[in-house]
Amino acid sequence: MPFFISFHTSLVHLQHLNLKMASNHKQFIIDFDSTFTQVEALDLLAEISLDKSKSKDSTIAKIKALTDKGMEGKLSLRSSLNQRLELLDANQTHLDQLVKKLKKEVSISFKRNGDFFKKHRDHIYIVSNGFKEFIVPIVEAYGVKPDHVYANTFKFDKNGKIKGLDTKNVLSTDNGKVKLIRKLDLKGEVFVIGDGYTDYEVKEAGLANKFFAFTENISRENILKDADHVAPSLDEFLYLNKMNTSLSYPKNRIKVLLLEDVHSLAFDILKKEGYMVEEIKESLSEKELQEKIKDVSILGIRSKTQVTAKVLRSANRLLAIGAYCIGTNQIDLQQCTAKGIAVFNAPFSNTRSVVELVIAEIITLMRNVHDKSRAMHTGKWQKTSAGNREIRGKKLGIVGYGNIGSQLSVLAESLGMDVYYYDIEEKLALGNATKIETLRKLLATADVVTLHVDGRKENADLIGAKEIRAMKKGSILINLSRGHVVNVEALREGIESGKLSGAAIDVFPNEPHSNNKRFVSVLRGLPNVILTPHIGGSTEEAQENIASFVPNKIMEYINTGRTTNSVNFPNLTLPAHENAHRLIHIHRNMPGVLAHINNAFADHNINILGQYLKTNDDIGYSITDIDKAYNSEVIKDLKRIEGTIKFRVLY
Repeated sequence: MPFFISFHTSLVHLQHLNLKMASNHKQFIIDFDSTFTQVEALDLLAEISLDKSKSKDSTIAKIKALTDKGMEGKLSLRSSLNQRLELLDANQTHLDQLVKKLKKEVSISFKRNGDFFKKHRDHIYIVSNGFKEFIVPIVEAYGVKPDHVYANTFKFDKNGKIKGLDTKNVLSTDNGKVKLIRKLDLKGEVFVIGDGYTDYEVKEAGLANKFFAFTENISRENILKDADHVAPSLDEFLYLNKMNTSLSYPKNRIKVLLLEDVHSLAFDILKKEGYMVEEIKESLSEKELQEKIKDVSILGIRSKTQVTAKVLRSANRLLAIGAYCIGTNQIDLQQCTAKGIAVFNAPFSNTRSVVELVIAEIITLMRNVHDKSRAMHTGKWQKTSAGNREIRGKKLGIVGYGNIGSQLSVLAESLGMDVYYYDIEEKLALGNATKIETLRKLLATADVVTLHVDGRKENADLIGAKEIRAMKKGSILINLSRGHVVNVEALREGIESGKLSGAAIDVFPNEPHSNNKRFVSVLRGLPNVILTPHIGGSTEEAQENIASFVPNKIMEYINTGRTTNSVNFPNLTLPAHENAHRLIHIHRNMPGVLAHINNAFADHNINILGQYLKTNDDIGYSITDIDKAYNSEVIKDLKRIEGTIKFRVLY
């Protein structure tokens, strides 16, 4: 008998303990449409079932309107469902197609956090006003238990056509989610993640501790105001609840600022990645940028915005700068490096566009097309061959034989020009191009001189009065490099005196900050002078290439630590870090830092899985991959190492 009492007491204690453990566990109720997937499934089903219907577009618009009304609580749920099903005209084969499409439409952050679903599968419930027939195949692939999926079910006729829904299912009724979850009687903290009014109703009924408005795919204003938290991604939800597994920091908390009307593709790429992106069409003054950059992690600019030391002093969160152009002279690279800010540009993306414009301008200036066209617009007919020349057999002098200069060399030669080039660095000649040892000799040789140098201070007034005097009489000058490279007063004098027969200038010492500002220059009104508003690389193709190249380099850096193509960081190409945490240590290039880093790992008995180090004159860039399980105190020790500039953890 005493044994029985002792056993019974232990059993009661054990039951109480289990109940307590259960009550402390977190339960997750997740919506399906526009939450687990990026789309509303019935809207996508409409695209499939109405594919050959003449009224497809108008019917789909009606279905989407009914979806929105139902999600916003402006139409009863059953009414919304019935009206949509009636318009769909769908059958079983359409559902098979739908499942295939939905598998590709799972929300990006849900795909990224597959471990969350596997780890917490016993406590994850999909509760949806959608339909089990297409929900179960999607969520089951992520580890969600089929018996944890609560949704409506279709009714089919004998031919497999959808004729309605099971009206006995509680989820087909108004407030159905509340009724269902009340029956589930979940223990512990209950979190609801969804994008619609029916998800909020669960919290309003007192059945959930918190409601997270999920906005990765759609944002409904009337839902946001009632949410406990707004979750732009699943990463944000996991971060708030200290459950991160795939990302060390939610990307929706990383703010990106794009200036100067950067191509929309850049916005789309960064937004899709999950970043919080703001666009401003114009450049900002130093004072404006100082204020705006305070909470920015990634800055995107073109050529007008000046990122000065003063601006960078305000950039306490800045990780990277993307120059959506070739040059980076508008950025204080030395200060960026000192602050551990990586800078990326697009050294090749607009090369072809610049080269084509140079070729076009050479032909236009040699034939005096620009002035003749302008005269025609005023009614003047000036037919003459005087002063009009072919480019074949003429000497082209290229100053700066880099990416643009060398490609121009090839195209110009194919048109019959004799190509000469001058560069301060040793460059391999392409085709039959001839290297000239001095700038002065090249100027005296060429019929056309075109400039393709970088924006370093030493190149200021590279072409001034003395250089123009050294050029052949009747020659042509083209500048598509940097505005300060040519002394415009000297150029004006060269045109007016007849020393030069023409010029094409695309860049200027002082340029308007936006299209609604007036352009002022001493070069305006000169004969046979083409002035263009800094459009050398401004073609749709070039801007699209740049808008793809730069964000991808920045995302590689943010996601993996890879610095390939950075203009100021040691270039380091890294393998993927799997089942590890990657620790990035940016430090001043000084002796002994790597030893201190490894001593910190040794002190905390941490095994190194992989380690990479590269330096330049200013900084050292160290990457160490370690097991996920480690004493977090090591991070404090790494940050305290003398010479540390910036430290990041990636996982």
